Amino acid sequence: MRKLKNEELNRLDVDAFKEAPKTPLVLVLDNIRSLHNVGSVFRSADAFRIEKVYLCGITATPPHKDIRKTALGATESVAWEYCESTVELLKSLGETHECWAVEQADKSISLEDFQPDPEKRYAFVFGHEVKGVSQEAINCCQGVLEIPQQGTKHSLNIAVATGVVLWDFWAKSQKKSPA
Repeated sequence: MRKLKNEELNRLDVDAFKEAPKTPLVLVLDNIRSLHNVGSVFRSADAFRIEKVYLCGITATPPHKDIRKTALGATESVAWEYCESTVELLKSLGETHECWAVEQADKSISLEDFQPDPEKRYAFVFGHEVKGVSQEAINCCQGVLEIPQQGTKHSLNIAVATGVVLWDFWAKSQKKSPA
C-alpha cells in the first residue's frame, strides 16, 4: 500500500467545484464564536460538496486569517452568505428546505435513525460552542438531530459535529433506492 500524492487525488479546482452538482444541503451556523471552527466547517462543506454555508449572528465571515488557517481555501470554493438573524433565515429557507437543528433536545431523532428523502433539500443548523442552537432557531425547524454519545462530555466540538453529520448525510444520500 502506498500513500497517494496530492496530484493523484484528482481533486476539482475551484471553478470545477462551483459547477459540479452539490449535495442537497445547506449549513446554518448560529452564532459560532470560534473562527477556527468556522474555517473547519468550510473545509468539511467543501469535502462533501455542500450547496452553501450561512453565517449568522456573531459568526465571523471570510476573509479572515483565522478562518483561512483551517479552511485551507474552502471559503473560495463553497458558496456562503452572512445573515444577521438565524430565525429570519430559517423562515425563508423553510419555504424550500426542510430545516433541522443539530442539538440535544427532547423528541430529537438520533442521527443513525435519520433517513434523508432524496426528493428534498435540507438545512442543518449548528449552534454556539457553549449555548448550542438557540431555542428560537429550534422553533423554526421541522426537527432536531442528535449525535449519540456515550462519554462523560455532553457535546462534541462544533467542527467535529459538523463533520460527523455531513458524512452521515452524504453517505446516506449516495445510496440509491431500489428500482
